[in-house]
Amino acid sequence: LTAIITYVDLLKKEGISEEERKQYIQTLDQKSQRLKILIEDLFEVSKAQSGNVTMNYMDVDVVSLLKQVKSEMDDQIKSSNLEFKWNLADEKVILPLDGQRTYRVFENLISNALKYSLSNSRVYVNLIHTEKDVKIVFRNVSAQELDFDPERLTDRFVRGDSSRNSEGSGLGLAIAKSFVELQRGTFEIKVDDDIFKVIITWKKGIL
Repeated sequence: LTAIITYVDLLKKEGISEEERKQYIQTLDQKSQRLKILIEDLFEVSKAQSGNVTMNYMDVDVVSLLKQVKSEMDDQIKSSNLEFKWNLADEKVILPLDGQRTYRVFENLISNALKYSLSNSRVYVNLIHTEKDVKIVFRNVSAQELDFDPERLTDRFVRGDSSRNSEGSGLGLAIAKSFVELQRGTFEIKVDDDIFKVIITWKKGIL
């Protein structure tokens, strides 16, 4: 918002060139779009954490849903310098979930890995299922030193990269955790040196 105000003030000045005007408008567009996403995410996490969300449960094949996220984010993944390793079940794994919000969980976690992973490292997405539960594990090597309480990362606006150099809002993990817990799952973050891991667990047959 501060950047938007600053560039509006610059546009009000007399004597700016056409090239400067175009540059300022482009920056305003970028900053306003980011602010729009930030506000939408803030409303979403606020509603989720207050329980003021209507869930649309259905039988969801989490393997197919992960493959859908992989396919739709393929351009971003390929344009990164990261190697994604997907270890998914060959058969369907059906759970009673809200498909749209579970997609958002997976999308946020892949986006998180794309933003914060060490260059030229690997990102692992593993699905493990037993008769009792389903675990989905996202694991990557962090580009930044992980010298903080990992549980704080799911607080609003908290990021592992405190330098503000990236485009992250600090809401992605908070939204993912809230949506998992709304669906009676658990969302656990583990840190081992520079290895960052998110473990989602859903018990079978509890919804």
